[in-house]
Amino acid sequence: MTPLSATLSRWLSLDEPAILVTVAEARGSTPREEGAGMLVGREACAGTVGGGRLEWTAIAAARRMLEDGSAAEMLDLPLGPATGQCCGGYVVLRLERADASTVAALEELERRVRAARPTLLLFGAGHVGRAMATAFAPLPLRLLWIDGRVQEFPETIPAGVERILTDSPLDPLAGAPSGSGYLVLTHSHALDFEIAEAALRRGDAAYVGMIGSATKRAKFERWFRARGREVNALAGLTCPIGTALTGDKRPEVIAALVAAELLVAFVRPLPPREREGAQAKLGKGEG
Repeated sequence: MTPLSATLSRWLSLDEPAILVTVAEARGSTPREEGAGMLVGREACAGTVGGGRLEWTAIAAARRMLEDGSAAEMLDLPLGPATGQCCGGYVVLRLERADASTVAALEELERRVRAARPTLLLFGAGHVGRAMATAFAPLPLRLLWIDGRVQEFPETIPAGVERILTDSPLDPLAGAPSGSGYLVLTHSHALDFEIAEAALRRGDAAYVGMIGSATKRAKFERWFRARGREVNALAGLTCPIGTALTGDKRPEVIAALVAAELLVAFVRPLPPREREGAQAKLGKGEG
């Protein structure tokens, strides 16, 4: 998905005016969180503040501003029968005419959002690894794709994925930030075991998943205990991955199910303090 900052920069370069619509306040049940935004031009829109009547009202107000030259406006919208929505929450939208300073503020907000993304280390570039890299690339993660076999990586790496070609996969694991996720699916069971053990021993993983069957898990648990490791750490291992609900072993299906496991495990929003700081810049039109 193209960032709003890039879209706005392109529109402004073409002398196409735009209004930035931001969820300034969200209480109760609402379709989007505070800080969610969209751009409204005379002919096109980018992003979303929740869809439905809420978004239709915002678009209509923004295009009226484009016609009458208004610089800013606030919309208070209770989400209930009056707006044809059943959320029952309350939303305040901030609408402001966008300019170059808005581009800079959006870039800063997007940078902070990227920095707050959890890190996922994906070990293995085989057929399942390739399916997972493709599925995970659009998700709000920092994805490190690790293998020592250059020929296994596709010619084109999915946008946003960082390839790490190394014969020492424990090195990037050791340097991963706290709260990272580890997805282990190499060509070697022995290597899988070494990587999964190292991830579990860290004690700070949001997710440790290893591809394989219940039999492979049982073998790993015996191996883990035989090495004198803390048995309680095994509770942090997901194995098998992705197939628990359906038993479907197609790579693309496994990738979709594992993506859901990961999002539940550790995708988190931008920390409130950082979001508030970036939103304040947007509200003041600061770069």
